[in-house]
Amino acid sequence: MSTLKGKTLFITGASRGIGKAIALRAAKDGANVVVAAKTADPHPKLPGTIYTAKEEIEAAGGKALACIVDVRFEEQIQEAVKQTVATFGGIDILVNNASAISLTGTLETPLKRFDLMHGINTRGTFACSQACIPHLEKAENPHILNISPPLNMEAKWFAPHVAYTMAKFGMSLCVLGMAEELKSKKIAVNALWPKTVIATAAVQNLLGGDATVRGSRSPDIMADAAHAILTRKSSELTGNFCVDEQVLREAGVTDFSAYAMTPGMKDSDLIPDYFL
Repeated sequence: MSTLKGKTLFITGASRGIGKAIALRAAKDGANVVVAAKTADPHPKLPGTIYTAKEEIEAAGGKALACIVDVRFEEQIQEAVKQTVATFGGIDILVNNASAISLTGTLETPLKRFDLMHGINTRGTFACSQACIPHLEKAENPHILNISPPLNMEAKWFAPHVAYTMAKFGMSLCVLGMAEELKSKKIAVNALWPKTVIATAAVQNLLGGDATVRGSRSPDIMADAAHAILTRKSSELTGNFCVDEQVLREAGVTDFSAYAMTPGMKDSDLIPDYFL
């Protein structure tokens, strides 16, 4: 299968960044996309809402449903899933993209921020998976894709920001466990993570601003890698911690210059992602 035409994707955090890029790539195929995010009103610092994302998805050739979803609240997830099934008839793919970040040490991380990261990253991923699995079981080629890093239990990944690493690795642990749990149902569960920093609002506002963005790749590389994964047979690709560039190389891509935010920048000069 090389297309997502007619497939229904439930994507959390799809109002901007990587989630929206994955949505737009699927829309080019003619997919149905559920924008499950909490930004209904314009944010003063962050571009995009669920409604502007819906418009972009439809302009790209897909069908879209905008649902106000804060993944910390089970009732909002359940209502969005209910609306999805009523609108499109089922769910083929779940992309757990919604995430919260705070690169702070133990003493600098308020428990409110700790709870936010774990509530969105780990618990939100688990809750959305739980809500979608009964519908994925009925799909022809069902996938769950978590935007989370490879599991690596070395202290250097935890020491600078233990709370954030725990929360992101919680998403990855869902991949490890659910892939095996759902193998008999032929529901693929994989993770995808970027080789380099990706130019998102979080990078712009929290991780170094313009200088970091200039050394980044666009979210399109994650979207193309996600597309390559989600069009694979679910029974043949599960339990993997994929890296965007590696996925695309395996798909035959050799030139990655189009993804660089700074035209002409060499791949070797790009900022590597922290977790790799």
